Amino acid sequence: MNDKSMNEAAAPEGQPEAAANEPLDFVAAAKERVEQAQPDPFAVLEKLQAENAEMKDRVLRTLAEMENLRRRTEKEVADARSYGVTRFAQEMLTFADNLRRALDNVPSDARSAEGPLRTLAEGLEVTERDFQARLARHGVKKLEPKGQKFDPNMHEALFEVPDPSVPNGTVVQVVEDGYSIGERCLRPAKVGVARGGPKAAEATH
Repeated sequence: MNDKSMNEAAAPEGQPEAAANEPLDFVAAAKERVEQAQPDPFAVLEKLQAENAEMKDRVLRTLAEMENLRRRTEKEVADARSYGVTRFAQEMLTFADNLRRALDNVPSDARSAEGPLRTLAEGLEVTERDFQARLARHGVKKLEPKGQKFDPNMHEALFEVPDPSVPNGTVVQVVEDGYSIGERCLRPAKVGVARGGPKAAEATH
């Protein structure tokens, strides 16, 4: 038998072996494709946890912004209620000043004697009390600084008064009444301040 015949005889024997290996290669390739198509479950879990944390942070930030907006709105509404009459109240202070001047100009002896001046003074006093009460209902109050420590936020010092009997910086005279509205100064009280006495005690914190 020559070489050609031998090769022809050997060829059919190799073909079944290659065909037998083909299914195994196909299964391995398919398995590899399936493994590549399926994501890692741990990676998916980590991604979901990160997305959940991000969404939770966004929700908390949104809630915080809404709470801050609610508080700002409440404060603006409260300020509008408390200070909405500020300009009108400032205009009314002139009337209060004139009413007080009218009372101060009534002679003291006329108040004790029967007569029209006494009736006028009593009427002015009633009017002043009623007017101050109406201002108070709108948050406007008259300051009472005499005897208190000078407060630059509420008082305006016009002069100093030598008075060693009271602590230095004490208001000893009121030239013009001051008023507050809510927690703000509507008009500072014009005052005279003591000089020369012991220092006023510092407020303890």
